[in-house]
Amino acid sequence: MDNAAHSRFTIQQRLLSNSDHIQPSVPTSKLEAAVKKMSQQAAQDEFQMKELESQLSHSLSNFRAIDSIFKELSTSITRNSKRADRALNSQIPDIESTLDESVENLSQLAETLPQIQSQVKDIRLVYDSGREKAQSLIMDLTWLNTSFYERWRRTIFTPTAPVSGRWKALMRLLFAISFFLCCTVVWIGLRGAYRAYRHKLVWGERLMS
Repeated sequence: MDNAAHSRFTIQQRLLSNSDHIQPSVPTSKLEAAVKKMSQQAAQDEFQMKELESQLSHSLSNFRAIDSIFKELSTSITRNSKRADRALNSQIPDIESTLDESVENLSQLAETLPQIQSQVKDIRLVYDSGREKAQSLIMDLTWLNTSFYERWRRTIFTPTAPVSGRWKALMRLLFAISFFLCCTVVWIGLRGAYRAYRHKLVWGERLMS
């Protein structure tokens, strides 16, 4: 900016010194127009120099920001590289040892798994057997707590009684025999009563006659 002002001042001095040697026939209006034009050109040059200075300042600030970012990235990369080296030297051996232990444990489990499955199967069989026995015991206790008439009815007329088939057949046979005997006795009684009634009726008719 100082250089532009100095150059403009120098141009004006030259024009003034040249105007002293100009003949009186040259009009002053042209001289003033030339001075004005040169002043405008100098002002335009000064404005362009200011704009160029502003652009240079902005570019310099951008360059500084980019340089700062590059430095931060370089520091971060260096730090991460050190961490990776530290992990490579310390953590990876631990991970490998842990993996070896896990593989060994899995091998042992693979060897003992058939035995465990066999034991689980035996336990399941024992559990099922115990459950069946418990259910049978509950049914027996329920059957024993049932009244005699209910047990007798279920044994003869229903298939759900918890007794053997031989006992059911025997009870049904005894019931059939008892029923037959009862029917026979009733039939004989009714027949005797009918005969007595007829005999009484006959004797009554005879007495009336």
